[in-house]
Amino acid sequence: MDYVLDNAQMREADEYTINGLGVPSLVLMERAGEALAKRAEESAPTGAILCVCGGGNNGGDGFVCARLLKACGREVTVVCFAERKSDDCAENHRKFLAVGGEVVAVFPKKAFALVVDCLLGTGFKGAPSEAYAAAIKEINGYKARGARVLSADIPSGVHGDGRVQKTAVCADETLCIGEYKTGVFFGDGIDFAGKVLRADIGIRLPREKEKYATLVSREEIAALLPKRKRNTHKGCYGRAAIVAGSVEYTGAAYLATAACLRSGAGYTALFVPKGLLTHYMLKAPEALLVASNEGDRYEFNARKMQELTAYDSVAYGMGMGASIAVAEGALWLLGNYTGTLILDADALNSFAFFGREKLAKAFAQKKCDVVLTPHIKEFARLSEESVGTISEKGFDAPEAFAKTHGVTVLLKNAVSVVTDGERTALNTAGTAGQAKGGSGDVLAGVIAGLCAQGLSGFDGARAGAYLVGKAAEIAAKEQGEYSLLATDTIERLGKAFLSLYE
Repeated sequence: MDYVLDNAQMREADEYTINGLGVPSLVLMERAGEALAKRAEESAPTGAILCVCGGGNNGGDGFVCARLLKACGREVTVVCFAERKSDDCAENHRKFLAVGGEVVAVFPKKAFALVVDCLLGTGFKGAPSEAYAAAIKEINGYKARGARVLSADIPSGVHGDGRVQKTAVCADETLCIGEYKTGVFFGDGIDFAGKVLRADIGIRLPREKEKYATLVSREEIAALLPKRKRNTHKGCYGRAAIVAGSVEYTGAAYLATAACLRSGAGYTALFVPKGLLTHYMLKAPEALLVASNEGDRYEFNARKMQELTAYDSVAYGMGMGASIAVAEGALWLLGNYTGTLILDADALNSFAFFGREKLAKAFAQKKCDVVLTPHIKEFARLSEESVGTISEKGFDAPEAFAKTHGVTVLLKNAVSVVTDGERTALNTAGTAGQAKGGSGDVLAGVIAGLCAQGLSGFDGARAGAYLVGKAAEIAAKEQGEYSLLATDTIERLGKAFLSLYE
């Protein structure tokens, strides 16, 4: 299992390994430098290598890396202008000089095949000083002239907990030492980090004291999916209902329904206003069509809502338009429905009509397993916190909300956070091509289909996020991110499922 740690958790893990397990810090630094050197060799099999070292332990890793590369016969130069160094960094600086290593304070005006960024580690906070900002600019300049950039642990300038200043190293690869760091997955950190890898150097976690976020993995999702027996029928795989659509947003209902059909549910029913039914006839022939009410937008009708109680999962809100009626429907489901309820888009936006106190009461009295699927602006309205505050808190904000209200939150972003307040998973599958209308509707439909088959809200959310992201990656490889549509993702869901077992 791959863990994702913030700064405080990583410091605690270091302390536990060094003081609790008795592993010397210099041994850990040697292992970290060895892992960096190995990756540097793989990234640049030939050519000169520049290691840029700060005065902290991140810089110490760089000095070890440079020494080991030099021992392999590579041409290595180290830039270090730090006047003060940590004890371990100073020791490895001395060892590098002892083998004839070259350390300069000014960036050489020559070409390098690879720059190893060991300037600032995860403990960096605030804005870099003028000297460090200039160094970061130099590193990015080498990249612009053709060098590859490998960052140790985290790109310099990116905060370990996820905040990014305007000045940061733009790496091709980041090798996280010990465990993955929060900062490489949140905000702009994911773009600065490039390809993210991990080196296990023997740091161990005091798990009895702490809960850790994990990365969603292919193997984990494959194990979650219910096995389909040959002697079986559609009644074995659950009933999913999609309640969606309005005259302004007819596409959302179709996308959610088509995605649900592809996710394996035995029955999929689309509930839309009667005035829209003709839009969907024969477009998704495998789905049942049900009129949720008269007219061409949603109107709350308790009798019609009662029909939803026969379904194992309900996805509600996609393209319905924000209104009091939509909010009333969501509240009715919270109080009367006993399956798995996925509240998306306008279901979340419509809660604003009732206020936080009424919403908190509805969550407290709910009878169903609830999944909320907001993007960051929807979550800001829901939690009454600013987008900036949520971004700074990383996964703390969705974790707190989920725990307070007893729900699962899937906070959609470049890396999505799935949490029930006790468990937190980060989904990195996906592509920038999903930044288009309809992607959220596809996700809601897939989660509904998975939950109808028996997955819990938390498991359905992380499996759905992974599978939709993987399908989008497959589609993007075939036609690029610019042209990727939500319908393309739906068409590749089958390949995403197959990829679980490759």
